[in-house]
Amino acid sequence: MPSAETKSSRPTARTVRPRLRPARLLALVLLTATVTAGAVSSAEARIPIRVGIGDQSTAMFDQPAFKRAKFKRVRYFIRWNAMDDDYQRLTARAYVLKAKKEHISVLLHLSTDNFAIKEGHLPSRSEYKTKVRRLVKYFRHLGVREFGVWNEANHASQPTYDNPKRAAEFFVEMYRAVKGHCHSCGVVALDVLDQRGVDKYVSSFFRALSPTYRKRATVVGIHNYGDVNRKRKNPYTATMIRTAHRYNSKTRFWMTETGGLVKFGSSFPCSESRAADRLGEMFSIAKKYRRSGIERIFVYNWTGAGCDARFDAGLTNPDGSTRKGYDVLRKHLSNYLR
Repeated sequence: MPSAETKSSRPTARTVRPRLRPARLLALVLLTATVTAGAVSSAEARIPIRVGIGDQSTAMFDQPAFKRAKFKRVRYFIRWNAMDDDYQRLTARAYVLKAKKEHISVLLHLSTDNFAIKEGHLPSRSEYKTKVRRLVKYFRHLGVREFGVWNEANHASQPTYDNPKRAAEFFVEMYRAVKGHCHSCGVVALDVLDQRGVDKYVSSFFRALSPTYRKRATVVGIHNYGDVNRKRKNPYTATMIRTAHRYNSKTRFWMTETGGLVKFGSSFPCSESRAADRLGEMFSIAKKYRRSGIERIFVYNWTGAGCDARFDAGLTNPDGSTRKGYDVLRKHLSNYLR
């Protein structure tokens, strides 16, 4: 035990606490306020649209280029009946858990199990209800909080392409499965491609809903490859937004699949430079319609398939090296949220 002399010789907290002169104290307060204001103004200056990535591979999470971009959101599409297929379920599970480990949220979007044009099985409402309840429960326990009813519902590779009424029924069942157990979770009610007739499809979808569910259809997904890559003067993006707002003025829009095409059949010969330029167009469109409700962009996709493939929209080459489009993306990201 220390002696009394030792105790009394110790400086008290009051004697060692430095005193700031009024002038220095004022300077410190002003400096702190300036730094804080600068950080706030920098955040406020960013365009309030969140940018994420759509891709099916877990490998991208470990790539340095992906980590540098600091994405917080990804999109993954899964077969509507994946709970009956161990491979599909476990592959999606691995993706979701990897994203969770990296503190990245997943938008899980249901899709067909057969992409052959006009060949996919269209589930009945009861089939969809049974499968989606199992799927939502399973992945919600893994941390997924956002679900998409049906990917690219109006395209002929999806069995919903000529049945917007069934797509509307699917939304009702997905909404009940998700919102019935998680009020804060989100649902992408409809997801459509920018092609001829999309306005009629969107109209038919909303008309098939009751007034209650029209109000609940607050998020619509947009795939606007055509607008972005063809630089259309009269973009379908505007048509889709205008049509949805006719039925629900509060509907918001996520560009759930979009990007610059490196290669797509004979219409878009392989060109990284063109794809990079179109990524700039993608951001321009999003910014233009921000006040109309565009809230998110999911760039598709991360890993390219190569010029020998029919479709390639990758930001990186198959070996993981970055392309020109990645540089364009990074340049714009500083102006957007994650």
